[in-house]
Amino acid sequence: MGYKVAIVGATGNVGREMLNVLADRKFPVSELHALASRRSIGTEVSFGDSVIKCRDLETFDFSDIDFCLMSAGSAVSKDWSPRIGAKGAIVIDNSSYWRYDQDVPLIVPEVNGDAIRGFTKKNIIANPNCSTAQLVVALKPLHDAAKITRVVVSTYQSVSGAGKDAMDELWAQTKGKFVPGQEVEAKKFPKQIAFNCIPHIDVFMEDGYTKEEWKMLAETKKILDPKIKLTATCVRVPVFVSHSESVNIEFERPISPEEAREILRASPGIMVIDKREPGGYITPVEAAGEYSTFVSRIREDATVENGLAMWIVADNLLKGAALNAVQIAETIVNQRLLPKKAA
Repeated sequence: MGYKVAIVGATGNVGREMLNVLADRKFPVSELHALASRRSIGTEVSFGDSVIKCRDLETFDFSDIDFCLMSAGSAVSKDWSPRIGAKGAIVIDNSSYWRYDQDVPLIVPEVNGDAIRGFTKKNIIANPNCSTAQLVVALKPLHDAAKITRVVVSTYQSVSGAGKDAMDELWAQTKGKFVPGQEVEAKKFPKQIAFNCIPHIDVFMEDGYTKEEWKMLAETKKILDPKIKLTATCVRVPVFVSHSESVNIEFERPISPEEAREILRASPGIMVIDKREPGGYITPVEAAGEYSTFVSRIREDATVENGLAMWIVADNLLKGAALNAVQIAETIVNQRLLPKKAA
């Protein structure tokens, strides 16, 4: 059986990756529609061996669509996701708009796939923030084993998380440092990103945290456990693709690095690369283009009782966005949760 799929925001970084992941994982697509704003009508995108021209979101009829993978930003999703869901299509949204709606499940299939059944209230499922997705994939099996009480995370987030313009700015600023007369001022970021780190992602909130840091807290509680305490510092770094995280975890009971290593090796979606030698860990460059969430540098945190420290890396365009969205669609198919019209 094949399914009719629409990609909204097909010309963006994540939209193009959604097309690649659907083809690579051989998701059973009978029809695929690439949709974008009117200025992108006719733009060609690749799907497997095929080339598809983008159509106008405003005039597209969703009444016969099974899945709509949405990656067009919060404003578009706020307006369109309920309208598309009302037509019977299941919307899997990559924006932040629906993540905190109590009637919309926030899903990472390896972590809380059973909660996906709640989508029937609005026909909308939310994808988490990219930095949250890889974090909870690693936390889930450890939480099941020893119950996590507190997490301290510092992120090192690539510029692709801010879109193509951000990637272009990093490239232009880097080149400009070596080519006289081609210096590029910061536009997408508040400060120079080339050869720099910026401890500021999203807007600042009244308590001094940024919205990105708040998202990690709120989403971890919704996806994994509302009792977990979490504090985050989110930093943009001059890396094109893949987010990295330095994570300190406190547990209710003792758990050794060796036990944690074995638990993680046996868990879905995770690859442990943890040799205590030069190069015996994963970096963002190596994680780019990979589906796994990589865990390295697993060690005891002796400053607290029952503490571990680790390093988590994943491709933010894949597990942080496109791959997770396709995995959600796969979960719906595997659990036979599609509305009768699709069956």
